[in-house]
Amino acid sequence: MARFISRRLFHLIFILIGVSILVFLMLRLIPGDPAHLLLGEFASPQDVARIREKLGLDASYPYQYFIYIRNLLSGDMGISIRSGVPVSEEILVRFLATVELSMAAMLISSLIGIVAGVISAVRKYSLFDYVSMVMALAGISMPIFWLGLMLMYLFSVKLGILPMMGRFTMGLEPRAITGLVIIDSLFRGDLHLLLNSLKHLVLPACTLATIPMAIIARMTRSSMLEVISKDYIRTARAKGLSQGAVVFKHALKNAFLPIVTVIGVNFGLLLGGAVLTETIFSWPGLGRYVVDSLLARDYPAVQGCILLFAVIMVMVNLIVDILYFYLDPRLRIDGKG
Repeated sequence: MARFISRRLFHLIFILIGVSILVFLMLRLIPGDPAHLLLGEFASPQDVARIREKLGLDASYPYQYFIYIRNLLSGDMGISIRSGVPVSEEILVRFLATVELSMAAMLISSLIGIVAGVISAVRKYSLFDYVSMVMALAGISMPIFWLGLMLMYLFSVKLGILPMMGRFTMGLEPRAITGLVIIDSLFRGDLHLLLNSLKHLVLPACTLATIPMAIIARMTRSSMLEVISKDYIRTARAKGLSQGAVVFKHALKNAFLPIVTVIGVNFGLLLGGAVLTETIFSWPGLGRYVVDSLLARDYPAVQGCILLFAVIMVMVNLIVDILYFYLDPRLRIDGKG
């Protein structure tokens, strides 16, 4: 197992090198100049040349990449062209906001998706099965931006029971401990901030959970139906075990491997930044930050975010593989990994 993990971590080095080269070249091939964007369209050529020299954009591409990698190896992700703040600081704050939103969305989608999938499989071709699978299909097909706007209109504009946007109400600036507002409010015992942040979290989390929830429900149903037809399930029923024991102890446990994969992949994608959801609800997360940085040709910020996305996806896949090792006894018996 240790050999497997070390091998995957070794592969991570080459993945990050490839991603860094690809992103570096793609950003510089996109039309537009950061110096022009900073100074405006009426800037003089002398001012543009001065800014380009200050930002290091007048050097050759290989030299720019060499400087970037050298700084990155020393823990320096560069300075944001837009704000002049270290990219690592800006990414950390926004990444924690995305983590909070993604964890809430993944919790909602996993709980509802697994329960709906299990019930649909156990009650195959029932009314609940048809309704849940139709809703799952609608959840996959429904545009996120439309759903977010409809939820905002219903619960914020018409009913007025949930806030429209933001992470918390202005004026309730929390003192950062972990950077996760809900956790910080619990540590401080600030019940008002906790309730306020939870209210702000409901709409974006439910919106973001829609597609993963539908995928998890469909995968759970499919995997459960395959397992339920096995001989050992019929044997368990013949022994007189209760329906709950058969479903949860035998069927769901053995059907969980593909579900774990789906949950892991979707969680990695959510951590990579939910651009539409964060934009609609003005959530100060990583997805919105990437879009703003890309429009401003903020090379260091975009490069730092894309590298972080690559690390997240590789680490999530590694965690899923480790869970496979512990969930599937055959891998331990065969000595794989």
